[in-house]
Amino acid sequence: MNLDGKTALIVGAGRGIGRRTAELFSLAGANVVISSRNELELLELEFKLRNGGNGEVTALAADAAEATDVSSLVEQTVDKFGSIDYLVVTAGAGILGPFEELTVEDLDESFKANTRSVFNVLKAVLPVMKEQRSGRVIAVPGILGKAPMMNAAVYCAAKYALTGMIKCLKDEYRRFGIRFSLMHFGGVDSTFWDNVSMKVDRSKMLSVNAAAQAVFFAATQEGEGVMSEVVLLPESHQLV
Repeated sequence: MNLDGKTALIVGAGRGIGRRTAELFSLAGANVVISSRNELELLELEFKLRNGGNGEVTALAADAAEATDVSSLVEQTVDKFGSIDYLVVTAGAGILGPFEELTVEDLDESFKANTRSVFNVLKAVLPVMKEQRSGRVIAVPGILGKAPMMNAAVYCAAKYALTGMIKCLKDEYRRFGIRFSLMHFGGVDSTFWDNVSMKVDRSKMLSVNAAAQAVFFAATQEGEGVMSEVVLLPESHQLV
């Protein structure tokens, strides 16, 4: 696929699914803006992608939970490339544990990282896409934005909220040519699990590449079709 002249903004690109998705857009020749809070990770990825032959890669550090950071990120992206054709938001954080041990602070932090951050990005990007009368938005609530799991009350609450928000926006912005996709991945072997004390078998999880390939395919789906909701799970955890 040749995406010359198209611009992809990847929020949460420092590692995991966002990083691999940025690599796929870069390989396809798109203008790629990568963003996360960790500037060192972004600069390393920017160097890698530019070294791979794509000179139109820009790293812009930003905290998606801060509206002023996001406004500056989107403004710089449009100033440099003139449009935002693809938006992929993978930023988020997992807070897991028994309900009795969770606090109000945990609840607030989960909504800040997983819902407010995406809200801020959409508030800044959707007006750009509305003016263009086109755009693809990919959000990643994961499987816990669709199906519950024990010890994930505050995380599920934030991810279910994200799912509901995107479904509302799908109706509001349809007439402007903006298409939304929800990616419900289950068990991706990413750095998400590095600081989670819950015992899991990461060998049976999806690879980061498998998830990123699904994101890229949904974003670049041609014709009149829209992959509105994608459920991709390891074979051992099928949800039918």
